[in-house]
Amino acid sequence: MFGFLKKKLSEVINKFSEKVKQEPKEAAEIKEPEKLAAKPTVAVETKTEIRKETPAAVQIKEKREERIQPVAAVAKAEARKEEIKPVERIAPFAAAKAKERTEEPKKELPPVAEPDEPKKQGFFEKITGAITEAVTTTKISEEKFGQMFWDLEVAMLENNAAVEVIDKIKGDLRSSLVDKPLPRGKIEDAIRKTLRTSIEGLFASGYDFKGRIKNLAVEKKPYKIMFVGINGSGKTTTIAKMAKLLQEEKLKVVIAASDTFRAAAIHQLQEHADKLGVKLIKHDYGADPAAVAFDAVKYAEAHGIDVVLIDTAGRLHSNVNLMAEMQKVARVAKPDMKVFVGESITGNDCVEQARKFNEAIGIDGIILSKADIDEKGGAAISVSYVTKKPILFLGTGQGYNDLTPFSAEAVVESLGLSA
Repeated sequence: MFGFLKKKLSEVINKFSEKVKQEPKEAAEIKEPEKLAAKPTVAVETKTEIRKETPAAVQIKEKREERIQPVAAVAKAEARKEEIKPVERIAPFAAAKAKERTEEPKKELPPVAEPDEPKKQGFFEKITGAITEAVTTTKISEEKFGQMFWDLEVAMLENNAAVEVIDKIKGDLRSSLVDKPLPRGKIEDAIRKTLRTSIEGLFASGYDFKGRIKNLAVEKKPYKIMFVGINGSGKTTTIAKMAKLLQEEKLKVVIAASDTFRAAAIHQLQEHADKLGVKLIKHDYGADPAAVAFDAVKYAEAHGIDVVLIDTAGRLHSNVNLMAEMQKVARVAKPDMKVFVGESITGNDCVEQARKFNEAIGIDGIILSKADIDEKGGAAISVSYVTKKPILFLGTGQGYNDLTPFSAEAVVESLGLSA
């Protein structure tokens, strides 16, 4: 049960948590250093002009060089003196310093102190830590939440969850996640925790059927339970399972075959009653269903029977006449509990049927049959929330012991949302 819905929920949660984890990163523009374009080398051709010098020109050139050479030599000598003087002034001072360094005794380095124990955080350190922690958190915006919940809504609709249930879960998730600081890496856990709490709130408070019936059957004998539902929902088999369960609690049971519109229903109940050793009160085919229920109650009163189980004909909730007849049976038999039996595999149809039967006669509890072959689970998480009535049992097979007490924790665990 819940196989498809569990898979869809897991996919949506993982997908959304990955979206939130991915922070928008600004792409750093890396500019490559501009390469200097190599300047083209232009070859310049120079032409050397060869001129013939006259003897007079040669003499003038030689005399000019003779005058320039002494002056240049003197300038070079002066420059060398200027360069040597600073060095001569600095050299004695440097030598003295070097001598002092060699004669100065070596100083020993102080011992390295052992690391102190970590200090307790002061006020400033606490503030710094809080800021650091804030940097490691993120918030889910309304826009991101809308994107996430769209996927979740589609998944739940595909698995036959009622619209009212989807709206409730959406509201719970919004109030817990949107614009709330969430630790990075813990987003998936936060979503799962909120979903778990929300789904647990879909179910009416627990109902201790065995303990309640056992106590009431002693205080008020007989205790009358009326079963209603549409054709083929599994009422007859469920009544036989209930008879077996009550027998295990040491309670005496009688069954009323008030489905007089279907001859096969009377025959089927007779077979179950014979196997279980239970008395069956029946009339002919086509008899008044209310009269059969009345006779069964009187028989129980006369023979000290603890519980009367009243079968009724299957009927569509849209059939006004048959619904009115069911109301008549309820008025005559005055049942202490009215139980709706629905097929869990019909999904939203089962939820709508339960709603209409509740409006017609006011049901007190729900039994979902064929839960063992229901992979989607939409009816199980919707029918109780829509009707505000508890789910009592899940039918999980054809055997008399295949009636499992309903547990909200088991549903949450089946959906992969357990703590």
